[in-house]
This record gives sequence, structure tokens and C-alpha cells, in this order.
Amino acid sequence: MSSDNKYKLEYVWLDGYLPEPNLRGKTKIVDKAPQSVDDCDLWGFDGSSTQQAEGHSSDCILKPVALYPDSGRKNGFLVMCEVLLPDHTPHPSNFRATVDDDPDLWVGLEQEYFLSKNGRPLGFPADGYPGPQGPYYCGVGYKAVGDIARQIVEEHLDLCLDAGINHEGINAEVAKGQWEFQVFAKGSKKIGDDVWMARYLIMRVAEKYGLDVNLHCKPVAGDWNGSGMHCNFSTKYMRETGGEPYFTKLMAAFEKNCNEHIAAYGPDNHLRLTGLHETQSIDKFNWGVANRGASVRVPHSFVNNGHKGYLEDRRPNSQADPYKIVSRVLKTIKEVG
Repeated sequence: MSSDNKYKLEYVWLDGYLPEPNLRGKTKIVDKAPQSVDDCDLWGFDGSSTQQAEGHSSDCILKPVALYPDSGRKNGFLVMCEVLLPDHTPHPSNFRATVDDDPDLWVGLEQEYFLSKNGRPLGFPADGYPGPQGPYYCGVGYKAVGDIARQIVEEHLDLCLDAGINHEGINAEVAKGQWEFQVFAKGSKKIGDDVWMARYLIMRVAEKYGLDVNLHCKPVAGDWNGSGMHCNFSTKYMRETGGEPYFTKLMAAFEKNCNEHIAAYGPDNHLRLTGLHETQSIDKFNWGVANRGASVRVPHSFVNNGHKGYLEDRRPNSQADPYKIVSRVLKTIKEVG
């Protein structure tokens, strides 16, 4: 049978490593192209190799939850999966299962990351540092972005758009070797699926160039920006009704749950949330109109529209699990009613 009659389904899942999971993937060959995620069968894997099971009882189950075309492979598809225990209940590492399915929650996540080679950000000399921050943000030219980075981010952008992942933009970021892409989705589970798959794709592209994608929130100490994953969110009530009294109650709930949010917003955030480099200190909560040094930035458009629209929580970091972020934001919103 010709390879034209075979289809490659890349099953992608999250392992059991802490403090945040790693991506895993393996390919299933099938004879028929799936039309929807419902056409993708359950599959198994060795959980003892991913810190999700013991060797004497190692079987775990992959449950397909989202399907994407993969233009980077001939006859290819990407299958986002949840991990289940043998009795088909969610595995303890399966945080997607903790997210309430709310189609009216709209979320945009700004994924910052560093491209790195041999443990150093791309463009950093082997010893010492490049010139100080300033020319790199949205930079153009070899001195600002180098020769490989733009090729990688452009290739990644096309793969994501071909997959149906709604990128809203890309740009070089403040530090040398640092980049960002933004993903928007309608639905509390969909945004997590799309961001994890976008992460998978940027890592796969970087492989070809002998590079790694560093998601740590502060890979370079000193006067270098850390990496965040700002969470822009709105509910149907925020978009259509809103009002200053509701906004005040919502911010009070965010302040009350400050520690719970920080716990969900990624490891080592104390290294990033210092009050410098466009952040508020990790032990403080505030909000401010157009203030990128606040915990929550309130857009001018939100205030001018009668306190209706979206808000930006600037505390989540680049390594945070989007499922955990969204789950925590929804819990706080529901406290307000």
C-alpha cells in the first residue's frame, strides 16, 4: 500500500514531571484520515517512563480531546490528549480535567520564551553578555534578532495557522533571544489545548536548527526581562454588562485569592515578579489603568466602555500550565457570581 494511503497521527500529551509537565508525543499510523477528534481511538503508553505510573503497573491511557492538521508532515495530524488511568478516570497529572468547560470564557495568552543553544539564549556570546536591552524589542536586523530566529518563528507561525490555532501576533521581545506569540481562543478548555499544541510546534521546529525553547520565567539573572504569559480574559457578563461595581468586586476577589493565583501561575515566579521589568512584586496585588507594572492591567477601552470588556492578569509566567491558569481564573470569577 502506498504511503499516500497512510496517515500519521501524532498523539501529544503532558507527562507527570513537576513543577510543570513536559510535552510527549508518539505517532500512530492509520488507514483513514480523521474527520474529527471522535475518529481518533484511545491509545496507551508506558506511564513508568513519564512519571505517571509504577513499573509493575505501567499502562496509562491517552484520550484524544482536540485534532489539528499538521502541515509539517505528509498526511499528518496532531492529536491533543488527556491522560487517563486504566479505569478511565483522569490521571492525577491531568489538570485539563479540572477546568470547567465554559464556552463563554474568552482568553488570550501571550507566550514569551527564549530560544537557546547549549544552555545560553540565542545571540548571547559564550562568555559574558550582549549589549543591554533596548534595541531587541520588536527589533529588525541581524544585530537585533540574528539570522536563525526569525526563520524559526515564521515557520512556527505558519504551522500554527495551518493547524487552526488562532495566533493573533508574534514579535521579538525585550531581551536578546526572547520572542513571543499570542494565542486567542473562545472556551476555557480550548485555550489550553491550543497553547500546549503551539508549544509543541515551536519545540519541534527548533529541533531542526539545533536549538531549544526555554520556557523558564527567568533564565538570565540580572537586568534582563523575564518571560511571562499574560492572561487576557473576559466572560460574557464582562463583555455585555460589566460596570464599575462588578469590576470592584472582581478585583477584591482576585486580591483575596492572590496566593492561590500565584500557586497556579508557574514555578520560580519570585525571580520574575520583583516589581521591576514591567512586573508587580509577587507579594503584592494591585490593578491600574494601562499600568504594565500592576498585577492586573486595565485597558483604557475597558474603562471608557463603562467597565466592560477584557482584563489582563500579568502575573502568570511563561512556564505556567494554561489549564491551571484558566481553572484558577474561573474559580475566582465564579466567587463573585
